[in-house]
Amino acid sequence: MTAAVAMHVPGRQLLPFRESLLAMLGVALVAMLVALDQTIVGTALPRIVMELKGFDLYAWVATSYMLASVITIPIFGRLGDLYGRKPFLLAAISLFTIASVMCGMATNMLFLVIARGLQGIGGGILIGTVFATVADLFPDPKLRLRWLVFVTSAFGVANIVGPTLGGVLTQTASWRMVFFVNVPVGIVSLLFVYRFLPSLRQLHKSGPVQLDWLGAFVVAVTFGALQLLIELLPKEGISKMTIILTVITVACALTLWFWEKRMGYPVVPVDVLVDRKLAALFAMSLLGGFALFSLVFYVPLLFQGGYAMSPHDSGMLITPLLLGTTVGSVLNNRIVTRIRRANALMYIGFALFAIACLSLVALKGNEPHLVWMSCMGLSGLGLGLVITNLTICSQQIVARDHLGAVTALLQSLRILGGMLGTAITGALLGHLYANGVHRSLDAYQATQWLQSFASPELLIDHAQQSALIERLLRAGHAGDAMMSSARGALVESIHVGLTVAAAAALVGLCLAWFVPTVRVTYPDLDAQTE
Repeated sequence: MTAAVAMHVPGRQLLPFRESLLAMLGVALVAMLVALDQTIVGTALPRIVMELKGFDLYAWVATSYMLASVITIPIFGRLGDLYGRKPFLLAAISLFTIASVMCGMATNMLFLVIARGLQGIGGGILIGTVFATVADLFPDPKLRLRWLVFVTSAFGVANIVGPTLGGVLTQTASWRMVFFVNVPVGIVSLLFVYRFLPSLRQLHKSGPVQLDWLGAFVVAVTFGALQLLIELLPKEGISKMTIILTVITVACALTLWFWEKRMGYPVVPVDVLVDRKLAALFAMSLLGGFALFSLVFYVPLLFQGGYAMSPHDSGMLITPLLLGTTVGSVLNNRIVTRIRRANALMYIGFALFAIACLSLVALKGNEPHLVWMSCMGLSGLGLGLVITNLTICSQQIVARDHLGAVTALLQSLRILGGMLGTAITGALLGHLYANGVHRSLDAYQATQWLQSFASPELLIDHAQQSALIERLLRAGHAGDAMMSSARGALVESIHVGLTVAAAAALVGLCLAWFVPTVRVTYPDLDAQTE
């Protein structure tokens, strides 16, 4: 179906069941493509850094993707409303698949970061259009909800499979397969979308289309400068470069604030962002993303670098985090209509996550895998309760004509929080690890070996470790003990990052107090705000 169809067709769905099923299979494959990439990379990232070197760019592998996504989600969500979703889905799947091949062929970290940014552009377009496509195909809300379950189930399955699959591919084949696995999924989803998804286009008034390209550019500069500032500040303190980055960040943020108020369809809807009833929810979404992605990208480094686990074991232990998030969302939807205050589930969710993070800090690394999996599952369960309730509460508080803007803003803020969490945790980790290793080598009177221990990537490469230990022994040093001390420094630095994630969850728990009380009634799900 290639002919454009204007979306004024009445009824429960636009296509017969068979055609609807085939079209939704394509949409579900697109959701799987995005979810798989978001979860599979974290497990492989320690091994990627070991081979490509350049630990300084560890965080950028994640944040370049997130930053590109944050910018493209609102822009292409709006373009999809005006010109139809299908052309953008096809272009985004193609870009995402090509960028995945580029990631798999990367020969250095900088090339990988650039390729991940291209992936993020494709991923942002897909996120901004895929769920709206379901609403286009199924005007009836009840029928739409059933098909949304189909899509979110595919999303959830990919989330659950991703970490373990990443570990298996990294250990048995190569980390490059983590990116190449996107290619067959991308090709199949491209064929399904091209063949079975109709070209639907909203009816809209003629006239100039106002898109906030300047706002998107300023967002990129603002958060790019902010991330550089976060990375350099622990290393350089107050220097010429950090002062320049601070000025750029503040100037761009102020420009963004005043510019976005003038735009009809802004990248950052300032008026909605400062709504007093919603401000706490937005802050909680930011903190939730901060906490989640800190775990997704740095706990694998804890397992593989700090505790010398294999990528397979690391992926297996991360899986309960994503499984718990899915289970938390499902449980939340079953419970929320049966309690007087939906807000209570957010208290429980943030509390569970904080307890799980602090438990991870307390563990020593020699516990049974079941203990680690329980902690990861508990943290995921907590975040599943929080993330789902943020959407439910916001949609009950806000006026119906602002539902789309608020839902999109919550998603964007969660990604932005993930970007900040990854950057801040990475900056803390690098600074604290370097200081810890320096203190350790000083105790052994071996500071001349500091360059050999300078990067945590050493702790993932067993061959490099053995060679270094042998050199240390020949020089008369306690090689095994020094290597163990370096591992201890990495573990301690990541523990600080996990403590910061727990603190973010506790702040979110406190912010839940400021959310207006919401009750979701059954069966019509109308909200009553007290």
